[in-house]
Amino acid sequence: MRGREFGDAIRALLRAADLTNRAAAELLGWQEAKVSELVNGKEGVSDVDLAKLLGLLRTPPDEFDHLMALHHETHQRDWLQPKAGTKDRARTLREQEQKATGITGWSMNVVHGLVQAPDYIAAMVNSSRQLSEEERPAAIRNRIERQNGALDGYRTVVLFIHEQALRLPVGSPDVMADQLHHLLRVSVRPYLTIRVIPTAIGPHDGLSGSFDMLTFKKIPPLVYVESEGATVFLEDQPSVGLYEDVLKSLGRTALDELQTRKLITDIIGEESCHDLLAEE
Repeated sequence: MRGREFGDAIRALLRAADLTNRAAAELLGWQEAKVSELVNGKEGVSDVDLAKLLGLLRTPPDEFDHLMALHHETHQRDWLQPKAGTKDRARTLREQEQKATGITGWSMNVVHGLVQAPDYIAAMVNSSRQLSEEERPAAIRNRIERQNGALDGYRTVVLFIHEQALRLPVGSPDVMADQLHHLLRVSVRPYLTIRVIPTAIGPHDGLSGSFDMLTFKKIPPLVYVESEGATVFLEDQPSVGLYEDVLKSLGRTALDELQTRKLITDIIGEESCHDLLAEE
């Protein structure tokens, strides 16, 4: 995964500079194969040579630092990314989701990020103690960009959400009402499936926490897990297999799509009744 992100970033820089591998190599006095090795995320190119290429491509400072750090890690599996000091904390997730042919998510406490309504996103971000006031607008944009990339119809998306996430107050009652209606609107998309785990079932196999599994056409699946201080991408297949088992169990436990829409509609009705009683 590190190698894919590294190679994709080099390709993007070459495109932005309107240069082919051969043209860049000629400008640096290299063989074309050296640029190809970098684009393919292969080791063997020195830091000095990488810096020369990044300089030729007028790489922005943050991207320069990111790619220099990735350079010697392109063949390592699993990837822990600390949140502290990271400006765009969802970059890798967005890029991997856009490559995926399938996304299966489990969200236990809040509505899954891929189907959060704009006002719900803003309320979530503005309540975060991890983000400064200056960081919050970019975080909101990044979350919306993630949705636009993943929900473009080019992959199947299955989301399991616990009922408690639909009832947890986020923002004002109007924000929650809009969020529930948003779930009903997006749930009819043919490539998107939303299924709720009802509170009434009690304990279940997803209690260890929320995660996402990404599947691809030609490479093994990976799992994304987010914690307070870091995000983790798991690639080793024995670990991925444990999460596959959790998803199979959730699939047997969750309400089907029609039952899920009925439950969401019922919650909307309950909240409307509460609002009327409160006004009285």
